[in-house]
Amino acid sequence: MKRISGLFLVALMSGATTLGAYKLVFDNDTPSSALSIAPTNYSRTVGFNGAEPADFTAAADQAVHTVVHVKNVTYSNQPRNMMEYIYGYRSAEPTPQVGTGSGVIITEDGYIVTNNHVVENASELEVTLNNNKTYKAKLVGTDSKMDIALLKVDTKDKLPFATFGNSDDIKVGEWVLAVGNPYNLTSTVTAGIVSAKARNLSKDGIQSFIQTDAAVNPGNSGGALVNTKGQLIGINTMITSMTGSYVGYSFAVPSNITRKIIEDLMEYGNVQRGILGVQGGELNSAMANDLGVSETQGFYVNDVTADSGAKKAGIKKGDIIVDIDGKPVNGFADLNAAIITKRPNDVVRVKIHRDGDVLTIPVKLTKNEVNTFTYSGLELEDLSAAEKKKLNITYGIRIKEITDEQYMPYYDELKDGVILSIGNIKAKDIETVSKLLSNKGPNDRVRVQMITKNGELVRFIM
Repeated sequence: MKRISGLFLVALMSGATTLGAYKLVFDNDTPSSALSIAPTNYSRTVGFNGAEPADFTAAADQAVHTVVHVKNVTYSNQPRNMMEYIYGYRSAEPTPQVGTGSGVIITEDGYIVTNNHVVENASELEVTLNNNKTYKAKLVGTDSKMDIALLKVDTKDKLPFATFGNSDDIKVGEWVLAVGNPYNLTSTVTAGIVSAKARNLSKDGIQSFIQTDAAVNPGNSGGALVNTKGQLIGINTMITSMTGSYVGYSFAVPSNITRKIIEDLMEYGNVQRGILGVQGGELNSAMANDLGVSETQGFYVNDVTADSGAKKAGIKKGDIIVDIDGKPVNGFADLNAAIITKRPNDVVRVKIHRDGDVLTIPVKLTKNEVNTFTYSGLELEDLSAAEKKKLNITYGIRIKEITDEQYMPYYDELKDGVILSIGNIKAKDIETVSKLLSNKGPNDRVRVQMITKNGELVRFIM
């Protein structure tokens, strides 16, 4: 009995000690400030009654009505079976091939922006709105480097259109919605965050993409990337995947770049690109050590192009560009992102580090000497004055590259050839040709006269 009473006494004392400790820690009347702070901080950190989750419904409802389904019909005389392939037989009727993608209405009178690869080589273009109304579309112009194309539909109806947001203002971690037609599933909305800005995925460094983790799949190309206000901040363009389907990375052309491209196409018929006129590379610790400079971020100027705006403004080899118009420059992608929305003769303020000094220099951008234009699988470019002199001609444009299969049998003849005329119009320059071809109907054919790289005068139908 004594043993039981002793155990009962120990248990009673343990319980009292436990209750005492509980009272000490959680009683708000305790004089110990250290102990009273802990519960308050804990409840604030967990935040059971914190901010409500983001609501995407208004933005999604607004965006789906501005995104269209784009159908691209091309006609091919390629072999349909092995017998045709072996014996070279071709059907009298070209075989239609259909591709699909997305687009975004940007004006109430029917201008639509999409990707160049969605409409490339199209013989017929058709767009379907979210209300299932269908329209024939006309190609206004393209920018193959940024993979942007501008379409126009004729309609008396006032169409719903997207409002442009400022893509420079978006922040990494910000919520975004991708709206499009993946796998022909119309009006599909997915959500994610901005994963990175100014992603450069091209060898020539032209692209400056927004990277997101919003799910984007085949058919989403040309669709809208919008913020939580429903504003257009990008055109969904590509994914990085080993399977061809979404695996966590998707990329969009920023809205500021898109807007500048379509304004150029509307006004000039081609894209007006201003250039700074510097060459160099992105600084890092290893490069800084090799160059003997203390900075490890910025764009190191290794050369300055003669007669460029940078040369005239006094930028020199060895300068380190750290900022353009208030935007930090940590490498070529940032420098390109700051310049790509500008036009020739625009003035930018370039901040540089030079021999320990920080200078801000105004630079007037110059015109890119070689304009390019892509049409029906042919990438065309202007000729320089020296090239015209060498060929003993006063006008003409070069076929820089060929991507359409219909021209592949004649690749060696056409590649690097110089087009002299299209129809009865002299091919004076890219601006003239782009306006001419942009006004041509999708099924219209014109006779092209050109000089091959071997000096032969040939004609073909385009």
